[in-house]
Amino acid sequence: MPSSADLPLDFSPAVAAARAAGRPLVALESTLVAHGMPWPQNLETARAVEAIVRDEGAEPATIAVIDGRIRVGLDDAALERLARGGRAAAKVGRRDLAGSLLGGGLGATTVSGTLACAVLAGIEVFVTGGLGGVHRGAAQSFDVSADLSELARSPVAVVCAGAKSILDLPATLELLETLGVPVVGCGHDEFAAFYCRDSGLPLELRLDDAAAQARYVRLQRRLGLAAAVVFSNPVPAADALPRAEVDGWIAQALDEAQVQGIGGKAVTPFLLARLQVLSGGRSLAANIALVRHNARVGARLARALQAAG
Repeated sequence: MPSSADLPLDFSPAVAAARAAGRPLVALESTLVAHGMPWPQNLETARAVEAIVRDEGAEPATIAVIDGRIRVGLDDAALERLARGGRAAAKVGRRDLAGSLLGGGLGATTVSGTLACAVLAGIEVFVTGGLGGVHRGAAQSFDVSADLSELARSPVAVVCAGAKSILDLPATLELLETLGVPVVGCGHDEFAAFYCRDSGLPLELRLDDAAAQARYVRLQRRLGLAAAVVFSNPVPAADALPRAEVDGWIAQALDEAQVQGIGGKAVTPFLLARLQVLSGGRSLAANIALVRHNARVGARLARALQAAG
């Protein structure tokens, strides 16, 4: 792999200072800001998540493609540009990185895009909301998120609230197993279901303590296992939504997407927006709560990994 000096990679002054001082870093995606939440909650949440990471003793590194460069760490003006730009920002996954860099303009990195950039930047921990995965009806559509294949080749610890509730969660978990990506419970014995704590899908390993999580990640690396380690961290109980209600909203939103001919990259933002309306804003509140919770757990893991050496 070329050194970061040979790449179109720009570190913010805060991230550069943290790297030089050997302080822990936490990568954050930018699709959440541009596509995952409406204005102004998207900007408020991005600022809050970065503040939580700093409060826990790590440095946030929100990643985006801006004006032909991969930006690792964003100032407030860049965060606001993404938040206000919304759908005008391209969704940038792994396959889109080179094209987005050549085209210039504004690109919000997805989970797969952020993972690829985190590896380039040498960042060990990535915090997100929920993973992409196998979409419902994938047997006919072949719609499987690139997040899963990227997890299989990115040696990064990923803290998330499982996979998005709109997905086929059993198939997603099965494919993660096939790809050799370990999924570790954090604060719960089941695979988290984004807005919901319970998926009915038990996990084989649970590690609640950051030091134990760090030891597990270090052992994975010593064994030469290059896949990510997914830490499934459920939404706090006070903010969780009932599975039955969420399933009903998802079924309605999926029907609407099919009627309107919405597919590809547009499906997830459409469904998340419809769930916000159908839930009377409760899904957005849960989304904000789970991302903030993940940020705290991820920052503690980053510190523990630094301590573990």
